Amino acid sequence: MHIKLPSLTSRLRRRLAGDDGFTLIELLIVVQILGILTVIAVPDYMSFRWKADQVAAESDVRSAQPAAEMWYSDASGGNGTYTGLMHSKLVYEAPGIPSTVKAVALNSGAGYCIEALNGPYTYDYIGGTATARTGWQLYTVQATSCLTAAGTAALST
Repeated sequence: MHIKLPSLTSRLRRRLAGDDGFTLIELLIVVQILGILTVIAVPDYMSFRWKADQVAAESDVRSAQPAAEMWYSDASGGNGTYTGLMHSKLVYEAPGIPSTVKAVALNSGAGYCIEALNGPYTYDYIGGTATARTGWQLYTVQATSCLTAAGTAALST
């Protein structure tokens, strides 16, 4: 005696045509698969996000450097000095400077420090005729804070 079993497609059609829905086991399996995919994807996303914040902070500092130099050479701006250099002066010289960029004059206006903060990353650039403290590099974008370079001078906005 030969018993014919219904084919998989006919069982599936009958199931979809009915009002039964999904079983608890099927729902738990789907939730488990989504959880596994999330565990795989989230760390990759976060590393991309951190790298993007880091590169954005570096880029913001680099984009503000020409604005500081333009302020220095502008007859109606610094007029041969960096005295008074701050975020609003950078924006005056180059309107696209992000709001996360700050600037401060160093060495009585002979040098300057530009700082950008993006996420957990802070980068700065010391330019002009500034005297760098121990461990600091002039004319290099570095992962540090201008507050240390400027001593007690706070960054202007």
